Amino acid sequence: MSDHGLMSDHGWSRDQMAARAASELTDGSYVNLGIGLPTLVPNYVDDDVELVLQSENGILGVGAYPYDGEEDPDLINAGKETVTLRRGASFFDSATSFGMIRGGKVDAAILGAMQVSAKGDIANWMIPGKMVKGMGGAMDLVHGAKRVIVLMEHTAKDGTYKIVETCSLPYTGRGVVQRIITDLCVIDVTPPSDGGGLRLVELAPGVTEDEVREKTEPELTRQQG
Repeated sequence: MSDHGLMSDHGWSRDQMAARAASELTDGSYVNLGIGLPTLVPNYVDDDVELVLQSENGILGVGAYPYDGEEDPDLINAGKETVTLRRGASFFDSATSFGMIRGGKVDAAILGAMQVSAKGDIANWMIPGKMVKGMGGAMDLVHGAKRVIVLMEHTAKDGTYKIVETCSLPYTGRGVVQRIITDLCVIDVTPPSDGGGLRLVELAPGVTEDEVREKTEPELTRQQG
C-alpha cells in the first residue's frame, strides 16, 4: 500500500479512506467488498498481502479493474462493474456464493452505509420512497462475514448524522458492525462486555476530537494510549 503524496491538511480523501481500510486486511483473507467506495480498497493493499476477493454474483478471485479497451462485458462484479480475474479464479452460481457467505467462509466484509448506530446496527440498502433495485447481498454479508467494517463519509451531504443513536432507515443488520472508517476518524463499536457504545480510535490529519464529537450523534469514549 502506498499512500505517500495523498496526505491532506484536513481529513482523509476517498483514496486515503480506502488505504486506511486496506490496512485492516491480513494476508490470506477472503474478503467481500461492497459497491462504491469499498471497491477502491484493492488499490492500496500492501504488495506482500495476498487477498482473495469474493463477489456475491459468483466470482472468487476478483482482480483489478481492467484498462480502457480491455473490458470483458461478461466479467462483472456485484455492482455491475467490469473486472478482471486473478490466476486460479473460479465461477459459481448464486446458491454456492451465498453458501460461502452464510457458512462463515468470508473473513471480512467492507461495506458502505447510510447509517450506523451506537450498537453497531447498519442501514445500507434502501431509502424509503426512492427506487430500490434490490437488497443485494448485504443482509447475508453482515451476518455471515467474520468481521464487518463500514467505510463511509462521516456525515450526509446535507450535514446530518450518519453515525446515529438509532437507525431511522430500514435495517440491514443489528449489532453486526465492528469498525467504522470515515473521512474524519476510525471508530470501534465496543461489545457490551467491554462497556458497549462507540470508541474513538484514530483521528485523520487535521481533525480534532471536538469536531468528531460534534458530527457524531452518540457519545464517544476515547481509546487510551
